[in-house]
Amino acid sequence: MPMLSRITLALGLMGAVLTTSAHAEGKISIAQQFGIGYLILDVVRDQKLIEKHGKEEGIDITVDWNSISGATAMNEALLAGALDVVSAGVPPMLTIWDRTKDRQNVKAIASLGSMPNYLLTNNPNIKTLKDFTDKDRIAVPAAGVGFQSRTLQIETAKVFGDADFKRFDNYSVSIPHPDATSALIAGSSEITAHFSSPPFQYQELENPKVHEVLSSYDVLGGQATFNVLYTTQKFHDENPKTYKAFYDALAEASQYIKANKTEAAKTYIRVEQSKLPLALVEKIVNDPEIDFTIVPQRTGVYAEKLNELGVLKNKAGSWKDFFFEEAHGGAGS
Repeated sequence: MPMLSRITLALGLMGAVLTTSAHAEGKISIAQQFGIGYLILDVVRDQKLIEKHGKEEGIDITVDWNSISGATAMNEALLAGALDVVSAGVPPMLTIWDRTKDRQNVKAIASLGSMPNYLLTNNPNIKTLKDFTDKDRIAVPAAGVGFQSRTLQIETAKVFGDADFKRFDNYSVSIPHPDATSALIAGSSEITAHFSSPPFQYQELENPKVHEVLSSYDVLGGQATFNVLYTTQKFHDENPKTYKAFYDALAEASQYIKANKTEAAKTYIRVEQSKLPLALVEKIVNDPEIDFTIVPQRTGVYAEKLNELGVLKNKAGSWKDFFFEEAHGGAGS
């Protein structure tokens, strides 16, 4: 299977892809980031589930798959009309929900699963957040605004007070997970920490010089959604059959993973052209801390905390305020 195409997101090139937007039923352009947190989408793509459910709705759907690193680039592409559906952590989705409320009305479609992200370091002197110094550099996909940075800000507010919640923004650098993983393991660059995600954190922890400082589950109080898919009100409303086919495809992929974990692991390796050993990917898919569910979990914690810190101007009454109604049927939070 060909590698996912990578979109160059320099603003000067946005115009070249605007023609993919504002189309009729039967087309959908989707972007995902890197890592096993996107396994549901890998299964959807591998089994052509959107196309399958499209036929059940009476339409032929053309799917355009793309790969982008970082939430900022995702959000820019969505608002520019270059993509129909994008994916990122809960905080970046909430940021664009907040920014577009009563305008484009961007909302989440579904969760891509609950899984912990670990803040890791190769500095033996760092045991807690209080041990970081201005000589340390923390690699994250989108410094200051991405899932990892916002999670770190929430924990920083607990430790150092709300006024200092951005303390570690100046220590953070934007680096894609694969590159940050290589840097942390090599230990020969300025990168001394990485707020990682599966499968990268598993690779890093195999190195005896790398240890965990913090888990996102510690910050959120338990199992919580990592990534979500989101789109505009316009795409949701103007493409009901395509949207339903997509949502149904996600639901089927989630159930497939739960029932076929070894095959799901093989799918990840095949679709992502990953060089990870199958045993490691199976270990991740079987990790009891991970649940490949489309039902959102503890997303409201982010909405509440980020509103309290002033990151979000709008206060959500519940998680249903920032998810489209198709997701409201489950026991979400």
